[in-house]
Amino acid sequence: MPPTESDEARHPAVEAAVRALANAAALSPADQIAQYEAAYQTLSETLATIDRA
Repeated sequence: MPPTESDEARHPAVEAAVRALANAAALSPADQIAQYEAAYQTLSETLATIDRA
């Protein structure tokens, strides 16, 4: 199946951050914090690189 426009717009780092957030739901609240902080950092860095492009 050929990629669709929405498939082409996906960014691997963003996809990984979203998966990490989904996986964090199974962790204790204390452990979730590190996952949320890491996802925030990844998303912030990705957005910054997109803004510079």
